[in-house]
Amino acid sequence: MSDKVIEVLNLTKKFGEFTAVNHVSFDVQAGEVLGYLGPNGSGKTTTIRMLLGLLQPSAGSARVLGFDIRTQAEAIRPLVGYMSQKFALYDELTMRENLDFYAGIYGVPRRARADRVREVIELLHLQERERELAGDLSGGWRQRLALGTALVHQPQLLFLDEPTSGVDPSARRAFWDLIYDLAQRGVTIFVTTHYMDEAEHCHRVGIMFRGQLLALDTPSGLKASALPGAAWDVTPDHGAASLVAALSALHQVPGVVRAGLASDRLRAITAPDAHTAEALRTAMVSGGFANAQVEQVEPTLEDVFIALAGHGAEERSSTDKQPMSE
Repeated sequence: MSDKVIEVLNLTKKFGEFTAVNHVSFDVQAGEVLGYLGPNGSGKTTTIRMLLGLLQPSAGSARVLGFDIRTQAEAIRPLVGYMSQKFALYDELTMRENLDFYAGIYGVPRRARADRVREVIELLHLQERERELAGDLSGGWRQRLALGTALVHQPQLLFLDEPTSGVDPSARRAFWDLIYDLAQRGVTIFVTTHYMDEAEHCHRVGIMFRGQLLALDTPSGLKASALPGAAWDVTPDHGAASLVAALSALHQVPGVVRAGLASDRLRAITAPDAHTAEALRTAMVSGGFANAQVEQVEPTLEDVFIALAGHGAEERSSTDKQPMSE
């Protein structure tokens, strides 16, 4: 097998007249953490379900761990782990009992099952809760247990579909520490998310929007290619009314490619070499905002997504009137 764990070419899925995934092509390298970033309904889950052989593509092809997803799906499933958006845990069983049950489902030999369950418990730091019922666990601990059930058979490849949705920030950070640990152990990870900050930590990120893969690169590569200019935080006089008025003024400044609200300030993207901080502040002062503060900042993946998705939406607006759906 080559270093490509997943190979996808023009993968497409239609539900009637609606195209959920539209001619998507990419690959995933062994040991890589690939982030699949996009809002709900962008086609992320549909992509995973095709790669697992749970949905037949309408067109295109893909291979997972060297096996064809159309004809060899049964060979793929024992080699991968899948953590879905809705964790399939048994609330009346303890953490350890859930892990033992899934080890049996995945075919871990009985003589090796206890040792493997213990390894997963130690890997995910579940020791203090292993005898608690799954139904009594908080969201963060249920999330860890769900990851454990996907890992218990030692898969080469993990599919994690929105794994941190609905849990608190500290639980999200802890979960991503586990993802990095697994990647360092050689596990290849395909993770979907709509959290921009999570995607920043992936080796590469694919931007999905309305079924299309708009771009795929390292986080730094995406920022360089999608945002060739500079990013700025602009803070006008305090107050919501001031923010709205300042946004209107910022849109009128020559060289400002895009501007929008960002919490209690504004975010502006300017064309290459169009402005210095002082020049942009002078423009805001001329617009009536004498106390405006301007600071150049590092662009984020949110800036990239807005730039790419806005462009994609404009291109498709005349032809794509269907609602988004996974």
